[in-house]
Amino acid sequence: MILPLPLIALLLGLVEGITEFLPISSTGHLILVERLCGLTGDRAEVFAIFIQIGAVLAVITEYRAKLLSLARGVMGSTAEASFAWSIVIAFLPAACVGLLTHGWISKHLFGPRTVAAALVAGAVAILAIERWKPAPTIDRVDRVGPGRAALIGLAQCVALWPGFSRS
Repeated sequence: MILPLPLIALLLGLVEGITEFLPISSTGHLILVERLCGLTGDRAEVFAIFIQIGAVLAVITEYRAKLLSLARGVMGSTAEASFAWSIVIAFLPAACVGLLTHGWISKHLFGPRTVAAALVAGAVAILAIERWKPAPTIDRVDRVGPGRAALIGLAQCVALWPGFSRS
């Protein structure tokens, strides 16, 4: 089904807006909707990037006070500096794996079947974890230490597969 570009833009904007703040993969859903609308190739990739920039700006706006506090306190406050290092530690595994495997991921994991499989697998994982209900051990994000940050970073590597939610 091929739709006019303005209608595709509206539809993709709605999909991104609805899925970004839910524990599901907004990228996976965008890929599937793009394919259903007949939008493929470089044009689809650029379109998805621009649509997701809006979501990133919304997240930055929502958490701006926390981000500014972190930036101001990183050099002075031990708690803020520790939190900043935890963010860096959590970022590194996915950044390294993503840089090393970007070409392979783009070639093999961005198809509708692999994205759909990741959406299903991610949903099953979220439902299983919800059923298991592990007791929370950390009550605030700024209490995540380096060890837990490293585990979070390793888990984020799974989300490099489009369709798996970072949640």
